[in-house]
Amino acid sequence: MVAATRPLALAGAFMSAVAAAKTPKSLSDICTPNYARSALRDIHVLSNITIDLSSVETTLTTNSSVSSEWYPSATISFCNLTLGYSHTAIPNDKVHVTYWLPAPSAFKNRYVSTGGGGLAINSGTGYIPSGVIVGAVSGITDGGFGNFNTQWDAVFLESEGFINWQSVYMFGYQAHRELAVLGKALARSVYNVAGNKKIYSYYQGCSEGGREGWSQLQRYADQFDGAAIGAPAIRYAQQQVNHLTGNVIEQTMGYYPPSCELDKIAELMIEACDGLDGRTDGIISRSDLCNGGPPSRFRSKRFNNLRRQMPQNPTPAQNGSVTAEGAAVVGAFLNGLFDNEGRRVYLPWPHGITFADAATAYDSSTGTWGLSISDLGGEWVARYLQLKNTSALESLDGVIYDTLKEWMQLGMDRYYDVLQTTNPDLAAFRMAGGKVLHVHGEADNSIPPASSIRYYESVRKTLYPSMGFNQSVAKLDDFYRLYLVPGAAHCGSNSAQPGSPWPQTTLQTVIDWVEKGKAPDMLAASGDIDSICRWPLRPMWREDGVLTCEYDQASIDTWVYDLNSWDEPIY
Repeated sequence: MVAATRPLALAGAFMSAVAAAKTPKSLSDICTPNYARSALRDIHVLSNITIDLSSVETTLTTNSSVSSEWYPSATISFCNLTLGYSHTAIPNDKVHVTYWLPAPSAFKNRYVSTGGGGLAINSGTGYIPSGVIVGAVSGITDGGFGNFNTQWDAVFLESEGFINWQSVYMFGYQAHRELAVLGKALARSVYNVAGNKKIYSYYQGCSEGGREGWSQLQRYADQFDGAAIGAPAIRYAQQQVNHLTGNVIEQTMGYYPPSCELDKIAELMIEACDGLDGRTDGIISRSDLCNGGPPSRFRSKRFNNLRRQMPQNPTPAQNGSVTAEGAAVVGAFLNGLFDNEGRRVYLPWPHGITFADAATAYDSSTGTWGLSISDLGGEWVARYLQLKNTSALESLDGVIYDTLKEWMQLGMDRYYDVLQTTNPDLAAFRMAGGKVLHVHGEADNSIPPASSIRYYESVRKTLYPSMGFNQSVAKLDDFYRLYLVPGAAHCGSNSAQPGSPWPQTTLQTVIDWVEKGKAPDMLAASGDIDSICRWPLRPMWREDGVLTCEYDQASIDTWVYDLNSWDEPIY
């Protein structure tokens, strides 16, 4: 018979009794619904939720091969434990969480939460194996959106014009709070860890998953001992609308570059900037050194017989040259968004990116190129700002640069306390002893790498306002370190710059920092570059081929921007 559900007790009061009569010895011991229910009954951590014990399911998986740029390839065995819970004050509410449990012999008193991407609050099996690899219980949540494959946009509106605010709170921070608190308590209960023994808690995620990570560190100082965060989609109001900047530039300038013209300019930029870091390897490690070279120098460069065979947008073979109009569009796009008075609204892009947010559409009936409204930016405006039940913005007619800023302002006004996720006051997290490693690809074409630097600088200035630059950086290094990854794209290596590295063992590095006090000077990476310099130091190769991490104030200055279009601080 299934035991009745019951509310969980006061937050912070962990279990006082063991989950079973004796410590489990094998994975099969813990991977049964009855054992899982017995462990869950003894969890007392959140007063506002009720676990549905009848929903508990377990699946044993052995010798599964997993690989990712975010963790080393491995063969793992684990128990997949899935359960549902509800918030006691919310009718018809149900949240599902999944935890992967390592074998008792592999468990190392650790818990790991993993995040999502885009409008998904989880990445499915994309990150969750990393926890099992490091001997941790590892978890994902569905945010209460229906199931693990349902994204936030499916439940955001109660009806057209009316926001489901519970979904906003869950996506913004609440679901990951509950996932982590339950997961850490579950780890203690399942493996019968004594109350005087520490369960270390970690977070890993990139893009939206990176924003979710910062949402926790900023709000709940002692929730995670360490975090590995990549290219976070913080500054949400600006970031989402900014995906439309390339579209509005093209519309304003009256030119829509063919796909292969954009590809050719990107290729030429990589060639031109490659060797400025002291090594010619097809990877731009110092995009700051080539920011002064305008795309106009590539005019008349030929592209021949290039073709994009994308499943949803195939194009004909293209022959031609880089045009003055195409170079001008790319130059304006790289320079970033300005308002109609010429004041900077948002951050620019580094040279060396590919131009996803400037992509155009081919009309086979007319043989012409035209506007291709960004899916990310379009849905944000249509659904989240205009509150229409649609995933597409039908038109940009009448939209000017000031319109984009107005949309950004509306997003800040409506969602600032939930989604903006830029609170720079990390004093409580620092005092709790937390550590965070923050990485961002230098050729990220979805979130400008300057976004991460701006947040880092906001934290530095907020925590150490009276210190000089070098002294405050040294203090920040005690708990927060940032790394720009040469040539890397959004949350991974970059096919446009083959051999670009990615720090595959960032989570393991955070664990060593937290548990062994081994603060990383450089990050180890896969790819043709095996070490990544810590910001604000910048990579440079000597004539003998040795990588050095140098201090270059002029380089640092190229990454810091005055968003003078705004009257309020933009962290």
